Amino acid sequence: MPRVAVGQENGSDIEIYYEDNGTGEPVVLIHGYPLSGHSWEKQQRVLLAAGHRVITYDRRGFGRSSHPTIGYDYDTFAADLGTLLDELGLDSVVLVGFSMGTGEVTRYIGTYGTARVKKAALLGAIPPFLLKRDDNPEGVDGAVFEGIQKAIVADRFAYLKDFLDNFYNTDVLAGTRISDQAWQASFNVAADASAHATYACVGAWLTDFREDLPKFDVPTLVVHGDADRILPFEATAARLPGLIKDLRFVKVEGGPHNIAWTHPEQVNEALLAFLAE
Repeated sequence: MPRVAVGQENGSDIEIYYEDNGTGEPVVLIHGYPLSGHSWEKQQRVLLAAGHRVITYDRRGFGRSSHPTIGYDYDTFAADLGTLLDELGLDSVVLVGFSMGTGEVTRYIGTYGTARVKKAALLGAIPPFLLKRDDNPEGVDGAVFEGIQKAIVADRFAYLKDFLDNFYNTDVLAGTRISDQAWQASFNVAADASAHATYACVGAWLTDFREDLPKFDVPTLVVHGDADRILPFEATAARLPGLIKDLRFVKVEGGPHNIAWTHPEQVNEALLAFLAE
């Protein structure tokens, strides 16, 4: 299995697992919490058919990557992404992030610029800044995230069940846009992730990306469901048109958080059109 070392913990390598398929313009797909690179299957298929080289990888702590107890912050996540781009020698790459993955895209561009980046896409965006403060009244109260961490400590599996129900809006979409089997597959991946990473990543969600966003100087696509219960539309994506210069914006009516799975026809159409520009 292809891996790249991105650091060490107690003398052992921390490795990122990746898959690299196809030829043509490279597209890097960066998954959401608490899943893995395999969650992109409905996009990978159409991107490969359209002639793109598709790279997916598992964030540290998730999927087949190492499960360390360090590095769960966006500076480190962006450095991990940069190491992968270096390892594969990728240039003129399109970075596509979903959920937590949009933070990697944003912090990577904010830190390293766009010398290697041709375009960017943010699906179910976490920027600009989730935490409610005096200078960020549109954010979410910090007590919400404290409650999430307490729930993970109390019973990680019960928390994941509730999280994934809201990830897919199962009370509305179960049996139509999300099957019981697909939900269970997500639960299995989430349950197999590092318990430490599952907890530690909650703190990373509160990263302030407002200084990163003005550094986007490449065409950028945002796709977000207006029924997103994980990253509410008004607190996240709705704020981005005034913060990113060259922006294409697609709102998915009735879309939950994981629109890449529940609404692939709209997501894939928008993504393919954006890549073809």
